[in-house]
Amino acid sequence: MSRPPDDRGGELRALFFESANEILQSLNEAGLELEARPSDEEVIRRIRRAIHTLKGDSAACGFHRLSELAHELEDVLTPQVAQARGADLAELVLTAADSFGAMLTCYQRRKEPPAVDALHAMIRKLLEAPASQKAAVSAEPQLPAQFAWTEYEQLMISEAVHRGEIVYNVALRIDPNSLMRAAAFQLIRNVLHGSGTVIALRPEDNVAAATVEIVEAALASFQSEERLLQRCRIPSIVADVRLERAANAETPEHELLGDLLEAQAAKLAAGVADTHESALASSSSSSGSAATAVAESTLRVDAARVDAVMNLVGELIIGKSMLNRTLTEFDQKHARDPLRAKLADAMAFQARILDELHKCVLKIRMVPVEQLFRRFPRLVRDVAKQCGKDVALELSGQNTDLDKGILDALAEPLMHLVRNSVDHGIEPAEERVSAGKPARGTVYLNAYHQGTQVVIEVRDDGRGMDPGILKLDEAKRLTDQETLNLIFESGFSTASEVTEVSGRGIGMDVVRTVLDRLKGTVHISSQLGRGTIIQLRAPLTLASIQTLLFRVGGRLFAVPLSSVVEITRITDPEIHRVDQREVLRLREQILTLVRLDHLSRLRSIDTQPVRKKHFVIVIGAAEKRFGLVVDSLVGEEELVIKALPGEIVSSDLVSGASILGDGTVVLILNVPAVLSRLSRATPLGAIA
Repeated sequence: MSRPPDDRGGELRALFFESANEILQSLNEAGLELEARPSDEEVIRRIRRAIHTLKGDSAACGFHRLSELAHELEDVLTPQVAQARGADLAELVLTAADSFGAMLTCYQRRKEPPAVDALHAMIRKLLEAPASQKAAVSAEPQLPAQFAWTEYEQLMISEAVHRGEIVYNVALRIDPNSLMRAAAFQLIRNVLHGSGTVIALRPEDNVAAATVEIVEAALASFQSEERLLQRCRIPSIVADVRLERAANAETPEHELLGDLLEAQAAKLAAGVADTHESALASSSSSSGSAATAVAESTLRVDAARVDAVMNLVGELIIGKSMLNRTLTEFDQKHARDPLRAKLADAMAFQARILDELHKCVLKIRMVPVEQLFRRFPRLVRDVAKQCGKDVALELSGQNTDLDKGILDALAEPLMHLVRNSVDHGIEPAEERVSAGKPARGTVYLNAYHQGTQVVIEVRDDGRGMDPGILKLDEAKRLTDQETLNLIFESGFSTASEVTEVSGRGIGMDVVRTVLDRLKGTVHISSQLGRGTIIQLRAPLTLASIQTLLFRVGGRLFAVPLSSVVEITRITDPEIHRVDQREVLRLREQILTLVRLDHLSRLRSIDTQPVRKKHFVIVIGAAEKRFGLVVDSLVGEEELVIKALPGEIVSSDLVSGASILGDGTVVLILNVPAVLSRLSRATPLGAIA
């Protein structure tokens, strides 16, 4: 039973929006390349292909204003314009990417797309070239050919190039005075077939040629360009010829979308069944099609479905814990029962399979950080231009994987940090030269794994931060590191003036808020005149964690095992008070002690005897350490994190909960929140 047309149209539009976002990102990247190499014809061809794909896809989805804008933009994307006005053309491409993005957002929200008068004005300005430029262009006329080959034709071109053949894109304008266009087309086709192997031809038959002005072809030939031009200039038949070498065509997945959308739109409009299916069948008939192989082996899955599978795996982990506890009880009561060994083997086998399943699902959610990093070259370029600075961006660690949810959450904090590095960190060129630095400043983005965490660094070689930005009486109470951490307080700003880019004290507090929510940390280090490094540390995934369980006041808590440095036992005489805080001297280091019942006014749910000895869990977060005083240790456990509604747990010291095999609820400690509470309570002089 086929689905109604509305459902199919909705699926096609969803696929279009996903593909269009990839096209916009490629436009941003190509625009930056064109800015660096204005006369690079391959970059211009890549931009034209992206614009042409966007034009066809948007028209098939009914987004005509977007399609018309893309069509208008195609006219100005020529090598001649690039050579004459390269910088302006690059600016046009970047502005077009922004305009297309704004229109797509409105289409997704079912709103009227915005006016793009500025983009229209830029296109008109580039098309209205000075007379000297027009004369230069007219000396070597360029036919407005598209060379929009299908995926299969592009693949055939690529294979011919790989075989060492020379492939030309040929455009021939039929003489407007020719009265028999079909016969003229047949003559042109005969000449092309006599000059080499015709890989693609538009139009494809004599009937369509009756209404076509320009004939386009992809021709593999070993003849020279001069010889081909001579053969193609058929007197009284061909008025103009354009000849250029075809590039090794790229075939990303989104370039298949145009054929899919157009075939589906034609099917819905004409009501002809199986048009799209037959088109796909004929396209996939070639066993050597690499793109077909990719399409068959790639499956797009909604993130919500992966989350649902992850949640079920989490329930299985809880079930494994329940079975382990049951097996322990069975051992105690029936230690010599022959079934015990069989149960233990079955449990070990199930645990191994479950661990592999857990890893596989985690890998599905993992994506390379490159998806996030590729947004920043455009951001750095725009902010630097707005600030009148020359700034380069260097990326490394793009293949570092992390959870898709964490990647999305880190996008806004990283944007604030990179923007601040360009605006506040990098000095103007004159100031850098006078300080003995290169005129061009550099911002570095790096990502790498460290244990069960991912570390993302934002570094610049700018002026650095001066810890003496506070008044002297305030600075006396804080170390340099604590002074630098003040930039993450809401409303705090080091800028002497407010600009369009930054300076309002809004943004850096968002960085710490997001990292706290992710159970991560942010650390800043800076050298005056040398630059600043900001490290964001976040867990690889939020689905499950290895924890250490302990009890305080009769309640069961857990802390991430990655945060635990060591565990020790102390007696009451070893505890001292400094600056209204309990501290412990541990191997020549002064450690602040934390009691959860003091921080959160936790009420004990059972009567505990007065203890002379205490367990202390030494917790490390960023550059700080503190000792957590607990009543007893329970052991290590892998916990599946469950978010808790605010009305159930009002304390920010708890970041989530989990359930043990026996049904006991465990509260997971929020280590960054504990540090934040300590910072607000009294000076941190006792924290090492």
